[in-house]
Amino acid sequence: MTASRVLLSSSLILLASCASQPTPPQPLLVEKQSQCPVTLDVGQAITLALPSNPSTGYRWLLQNPANGVLAALGPEVYSNPEDTGLVGSAGRSLWRFKASASGSGHLLLVYQQPWAPEVKPAMSFDCDIQVR
Repeated sequence: MTASRVLLSSSLILLASCASQPTPPQPLLVEKQSQCPVTLDVGQAITLALPSNPSTGYRWLLQNPANGVLAALGPEVYSNPEDTGLVGSAGRSLWRFKASASGSGHLLLVYQQPWAPEVKPAMSFDCDIQVR
């Protein structure tokens, strides 16, 4: 076999192996309770984007992380719109998870002041998660 044929054969094998790789599922962005329940594929990422204003003392607290089907991809990340120019203006908290195993779970976050757990939360995010 000539060198060019070996190179061509090797290239085709590499190309075929790359083509057979499944594409990862697209990440899902959830911004409203009305988007629940959520169905994910194993390996798919989900980001919750919830309204937040930590300057008021209120925070989103993770009450039930849907253990067994979701894995956290880091801590909560807060951001506020840069165009407001107002100190203490509202923004949003981002929570990122990855579907780690098939099954079902329950994701629950409450928006309250951490030092007053006996007070009813100002808001909650309650979502059933199904991973296939």
